[in-house]
Amino acid sequence: MATTSEDVWRILAELATAQAELTAAQKETDKQLKETDLLLKEVSQQQKENAQQIKETDRQQQKTDKQLKELGKQIGGLGAKFGSFTEGLALPSMETILRQRFGMEVVSPSVRVSKNGQHLEIDVLAYTNGELNTAYIVEVKSHAREESITQLKSILQRFRRFFPEHKDKKLYGILAAVHVSPELREKILREGFYVARIHDQVFELDIPDNFQPQIY
Repeated sequence: MATTSEDVWRILAELATAQAELTAAQKETDKQLKETDLLLKEVSQQQKENAQQIKETDRQQQKTDKQLKELGKQIGGLGAKFGSFTEGLALPSMETILRQRFGMEVVSPSVRVSKNGQHLEIDVLAYTNGELNTAYIVEVKSHAREESITQLKSILQRFRRFFPEHKDKKLYGILAAVHVSPELREKILREGFYVARIHDQVFELDIPDNFQPQIY
């Protein structure tokens, strides 16, 4: 069949339409590529910002850790200073009690003993020889707790291993504290320990009239 002029114009029209659709599709593709490129750039920028924030967070965390460590050192130092202050506050009045009430001849603060690789620390050690032949161990606390009883008992039980020269002495324990709850006071007394509490900046014995101390 011979191709007519109408067929030619129809084909040309179809080609023109196809070309127009292809051009439109290419423009749409180019637009999508540009949008994708822009999105990738935004994602890349966001990743950079996130990385920067992570670095800043790490830096702040390191700074905070350093500050907390320094604060811990300061608190520890303050606790040690307060403990030394409490012991210094207790010594004069406890010395008076040990000498006048209990007849102790020797009163020694801050006794530190090492023997065979083991150590014993006593806040106040008082003793006398002769007829009384007695020793007292005073544990001083700013705030008495349950473990204060255990600590004092441990010192009393180990005492003769470190001081064999006092092995024949009667041994008593005194827990002196700035703060001690009524409940804990009763428990200390039931354990057979003397209780000393501060009053007007002076430590005084706080025991009932019928108190019977435990001999170690």
